[in-house]
Amino acid sequence: MKPNFACNYDDIYLVNGARTPFGKFMGSLGAVSPTDLGIIASRTAIKKSAVKPADIDHVVYANIIQASFDAIYIPRHVGLYCGIPSTVPALLVQRICGSGFESIISGAEQIVLEKASIVLAGGAENMTLTPTSSFGNRMGYRLGGLKFGDMLFEGLYDSAGKCSMGQTAENLAKKYNISRDDVDEFALRSHSLAVEKLNNGILAEEIVQIHSGVIETEGLSPRKIRTIPSKKGGLDYDENIRETNMEQLQSLNPTFSKNGVQTAGNSSGIVDGAASVVVASGDVIKSKGLTPLARIVASASAGVEPQLMGIGPAPAIRNVLDRAGLSLDDIDLFEINEAFGAQIVAVERELKLDRKKLNVNGGAIAIGHPLAATGARLTHTLALELKRRGKKYGIASACIGGGQGTSILIESIR
Repeated sequence: MKPNFACNYDDIYLVNGARTPFGKFMGSLGAVSPTDLGIIASRTAIKKSAVKPADIDHVVYANIIQASFDAIYIPRHVGLYCGIPSTVPALLVQRICGSGFESIISGAEQIVLEKASIVLAGGAENMTLTPTSSFGNRMGYRLGGLKFGDMLFEGLYDSAGKCSMGQTAENLAKKYNISRDDVDEFALRSHSLAVEKLNNGILAEEIVQIHSGVIETEGLSPRKIRTIPSKKGGLDYDENIRETNMEQLQSLNPTFSKNGVQTAGNSSGIVDGAASVVVASGDVIKSKGLTPLARIVASASAGVEPQLMGIGPAPAIRNVLDRAGLSLDDIDLFEINEAFGAQIVAVERELKLDRKKLNVNGGAIAIGHPLAATGARLTHTLALELKRRGKKYGIASACIGGGQGTSILIESIR
């Protein structure tokens, strides 16, 4: 039997979660390390889940572009500074834009394998702090041979597929006959919904405020937090969200090709942030009397052509539905990452989705896409919205650079 890269989970739950505000590129969170972002989100996720740090028996955390000298320790330091015992192990995962999902999936698998019963999962990314790097310095350089590269810019180019991530969206626009108007219309919807949900407090339910100060944990070195500029009340909202209109969106020049459809206004925002969730077994839910947001039903991944990487959510969603024995009609809400406007419209057309079910609070075009944090944000956002609406099933998904897709299917606990 040909595998469909999917897995069912019998009795595993997303208890609750939290995220930082997403700071705009070179904005208020520009100097806050990804580790500190992860600690702040995780402390609140643990508190909202009504579990004690000592109850957690595994940490699985994601980060893509290492943006601090201690970034290799992110999962370990997140756990320790949350007060999780030093005897509890920690794992760093990376599936590019699907990394946040992968942390949850890996956490669920730890529980299935009886390696853990409560897992802290999530991801953090500071895209402002991504370094300018030079490789090979230990071996020296020829005269004039010193070369530096922007790790953020280079990371958004697939050397195997010979294309930037933006160009893959342009490829999908051609394949699915998606016009500039189509893309800008979707982008306007994303911006408008995000502004609405920001103003009515819906997004605030996910967010923990960040302010300048010191993170202190007994026995560990203190960690200083400095926001830019230092805000008296701290940052408690997504900085990338802004009012716009069709006229403004249409005035922007194409970014990736001369006559292309992708612009700065209809592509995901480059932002800094972290998102964390707590995953637990059914036995723990019962024994501790916890109130989870959702049951994790199944997860799936898929591979696609690198030049069409943005279509990855389509086969990943089909795979997870096939494994769960459900159809698209059974799904009440979708949270699919808006890496690029043409990309999300292509997925929408490929699956023939009802737009009224898709990204109902706005998406990454407005809110931003802090790479490793996105999967955890989308899953938590979806769980909250299903509960808010009294709906049952939801799927969160994202495309992945290099030509992949990943998805998680959840069932709301009503």
